[in-house]
Amino acid sequence: MRIVDIREAVLPIVSDIRNAYIDFSKMTVSVVAVVTDVMRDGKPVVGYGFNSNGRYAASGLLKERFMPRVLEASPESFLNAAGDNLDPAKIWQTAMTNEKPGGHGERSVAVGVIDMAVWDAVAKMAEEPLYRYLAKNYGDNNPDKDVFVYAAGGYYYPGKDLKALQDEMRSYLDLGYNVVKMKIGGDSLAEDQRRIEAVLKVVGKGKALAVDANGRFDLATAIAYAKALQPYDLFWYEEAGDPLDYALQAELAEHYANPMATGENLFSHQDARNLLRHGGMRPDRDWLQFDCALSYGLVEYMRTLALLGDYGFSSRNCVPHGGHQLSLNIAAGLKLGGNESYPGLFAPFGGFADGIRVENGRVALPAIPGIGFEAKSNLITALRAATGT
Repeated sequence: MRIVDIREAVLPIVSDIRNAYIDFSKMTVSVVAVVTDVMRDGKPVVGYGFNSNGRYAASGLLKERFMPRVLEASPESFLNAAGDNLDPAKIWQTAMTNEKPGGHGERSVAVGVIDMAVWDAVAKMAEEPLYRYLAKNYGDNNPDKDVFVYAAGGYYYPGKDLKALQDEMRSYLDLGYNVVKMKIGGDSLAEDQRRIEAVLKVVGKGKALAVDANGRFDLATAIAYAKALQPYDLFWYEEAGDPLDYALQAELAEHYANPMATGENLFSHQDARNLLRHGGMRPDRDWLQFDCALSYGLVEYMRTLALLGDYGFSSRNCVPHGGHQLSLNIAAGLKLGGNESYPGLFAPFGGFADGIRVENGRVALPAIPGIGFEAKSNLITALRAATGT
């Protein structure tokens, strides 16, 4: 049982949408295939991985450092204790050989791509859906039968008026979502209030709407928005300031009583711990958005989950960024609070298996081995074509 090849390719995410900080017109994604010598149905087991939207492809790091380390290691060093499967933690440790502490950024994206592919392969070799594999081996052996999801959208793009924004949000409700999210901070506060109030006319109540500033604000602006947002009673106010400005986040909590969310741009369990120590986050109402695909993968994400209790939080406070199927499996298998979703955006990487419907804001997962990429036809076609597998 060994990894015989790792293949990487770059695919584009081409879109005219923008948030408060970036546009996505030149965004790219690294796609990785981990090929094993284990056969299922006459074919080698292949695990697939890719990085979440919002970070660029990490080809250089993958090809120069992380892929060679894994391929050059002794195959026996990757076996689990029972000798019947690969051990993702051992592969992760090998990939991180000779890497200094700190520096969590693009490196964490590269490792996360490999890690996703490894977990996909491991669950396939165990002939189990990943969420069941996680529940059995790392959880309480009782995965959630479905997962809360919200529809993330409301981006700025040329020519998009209030009616177009309303139509977009109405389409998400028609798909079965009961919470939607929109961007703020890309225009003036007054204009953003008009946009929010237009959406509230569609969704009916503040608790059905989350807003996301993508780290755009300084403290004064974050507080000004907080005072304006408070009466709307929103689902959450997300990432007001720079993700590493824990003092800003803590100060903001003194001015905003309703739920806040942040964490998607923190890429290690050490950064997550600093947020919980110093960011003023409140376990009774706030949400943590760490994205395993951007933060060294599931091996590292489980370290983050393990420290939450020290600060009064639980896995149910976690609703990961990214909208990908790996986080959906983690949410079901390790009992997170939910998962982000991007209906119609960032295709084919986001979304769910074909035929899986959103019902009352929740989705089920396919009962097939691995993460479930094979049950999403446009995604598995893209992954196989890009990696030649």
